Amino acid sequence: MQFSILGLQNPIPTPAVGFPPSIGNLSSGVSLRHRMNWSSPALRTAAVMASPGFEGHRTLMEFVGKGNAEVGDELALLVSHIQYACKRIAALVASPFRSELIAKAMADVGAGPSLSGRDAPKPLDVVANEIILSSVHSSGKAAVMASEEDDAPIWISDDGPFVVVTDPLDGSRNIDASIPTGTIFGIYNRLPELDHLPMDEKAQLNSLQCGNKLVASGYVLYSSATILCISFGSGTHAFTLDHQTGEFVLTHPCIQIPRRGQIYSVNDARYFDWPEGLRQYIDTVRQGKGQFPKKYSARYICSLVADFHRTLIYGGLAMNPRDHLRLVYEANPLSFLVENAGGKGSDGKHRVLSIQPVKLHQRLPLFLGSLEDINELESYDSVQQKFNPGYEV
Repeated sequence: MQFSILGLQNPIPTPAVGFPPSIGNLSSGVSLRHRMNWSSPALRTAAVMASPGFEGHRTLMEFVGKGNAEVGDELALLVSHIQYACKRIAALVASPFRSELIAKAMADVGAGPSLSGRDAPKPLDVVANEIILSSVHSSGKAAVMASEEDDAPIWISDDGPFVVVTDPLDGSRNIDASIPTGTIFGIYNRLPELDHLPMDEKAQLNSLQCGNKLVASGYVLYSSATILCISFGSGTHAFTLDHQTGEFVLTHPCIQIPRRGQIYSVNDARYFDWPEGLRQYIDTVRQGKGQFPKKYSARYICSLVADFHRTLIYGGLAMNPRDHLRLVYEANPLSFLVENAGGKGSDGKHRVLSIQPVKLHQRLPLFLGSLEDINELESYDSVQQKFNPGYEV
């Protein structure tokens, strides 16, 4: 069967259960709607790759399929379709013909105004959402998908064992400046005890699971390299896309975020809107007067995935102190990743993964990073910004 998106015609590959030898040509189409403690990541990666049982350059699907992550066949198949969708998005983001391709796709999709208070959808976000939805649907393994781009969760199949939550393209407002963007996703087990409920209700409740029930989460960073970082609950691992083979190759196994970093990532142009506790914390650490006697530096891209990825590798904190980032499909998946790398995700007072969502597009302050840095931050009386003057970023 032939599928089409963005004017490209090719059959969608059907990955074998476990790990396929290849996902195929990146230009192929999909349907629109259906614990190591070394400080050096390079040393850690080299040691793991040289360890017994590690056979050179392992692909994502080999890693999943050979039992390294103790992933069952159904979850492996779902992950294979998600990573395929992210390759499609990577190709679209990098294409010199992006505007023309998006315009053609939008003519078929259409996007109405949001009814839920979420951000107005942008054309590239809408197309990325369609790519992920199509791949998740074609996997046959998802019951529900909840996305930043949809007002409500979409019920996909009565037979799917999993629930997918996603921000299909974070940071797209910066795409014209070639600033890094990313995809965030989380996977839960479907709750069979809800099967008797009406479709809309069970779709909503399946999507509002507490983050501590995640079975997997990940992000894909679209930058100078395309990197997929994933955790199945026992370690966090990153894979880099090899454009020659079209495969994600393991490059950062067993990531351990440093217990303390020397970088904070926040939009400090908003400094005078912050609560006193947060201003005091930032003033203290950048003067080298905190619990760690070195001066902290600021690094801020204004792209959540990019800022988080740097923090995961080098340590420190990535944060937005106001109610801006979404609990279900941004904060929970990233907190799951950082916790499985030895770090911490917090809203400034509480562990993110312990917060029970009540709305799909629920927002919260978010602080992600090194364990000792987040603990020090939480020791200040007030770090959550309750006042919002109305700015978007």
